[in-house]
Amino acid sequence: MTTTTTSSPDTAMHDPATVLRERIENRTAIIGVVGLGYVGLPLAKALHDAGYPVLGYDTDRNKVDMLERGETYLHHLGDDLTKALSTSDRFNATADASRIGEADVVLLCVPTPLGPHREPDLSYVLASTRMVAATLRRGQLIVLESTTYPGTTRQEMLPVLEETGLVGGRDFFLAYSPEREDPGRQGTTTSTIPKLVGGIDAISGELANELYTRVISQVHLVSSAEIAEAAKLLENIYRAVNI
Repeated sequence: MTTTTTSSPDTAMHDPATVLRERIENRTAIIGVVGLGYVGLPLAKALHDAGYPVLGYDTDRNKVDMLERGETYLHHLGDDLTKALSTSDRFNATADASRIGEADVVLLCVPTPLGPHREPDLSYVLASTRMVAATLRRGQLIVLESTTYPGTTRQEMLPVLEETGLVGGRDFFLAYSPEREDPGRQGTTTSTIPKLVGGIDAISGELANELYTRVISQVHLVSSAEIAEAAKLLENIYRAVNI
């Protein structure tokens, strides 16, 4: 006697990368933005304006409530941004961490302050990574946007995510794309500031690139997450020296 099993067309005909790429291309991929501060909120708006359904997450319930009412808490952005999001059926803000699992792509836009000895404080990055790991599923793409040192994405985030039993680059995808917001600079927006993307492997980088090229006018795919991480630090050093 033989038995047969059935599976969905996605799992039977396509690997996770192919499925995600198709969703990104046709703009049905749900994009989760973790951290709705001066980096995450403009990014959420840019993704929304590019046609994607966006799920914004923040631990601050007050921010979520203000977004739902169309009120701003980042005054340099004005009310138009929050009003546009609050009235859209393609944007939802939440303080419920369990909903992160709904997203096909999760972008982490959390702080990376310096510790008491001027060392990088990764507590927000690691807390967010653990939160994502709690609902991690096959086919998700995770992208870190926070400023950090070379090796963070691969050496710190990847092991936490792989504790789920899923394998990076096969079951889920992981990349780094440094935020480049400059709130004090006039005439620039999230979608017009050039962006770097690098993955823990080729497919992770390519998938992240597929998303960002549909949102940002100029995107440069580099060969690894470490290169993108190092480039961000060099940019910050250049700014610090020349200001």
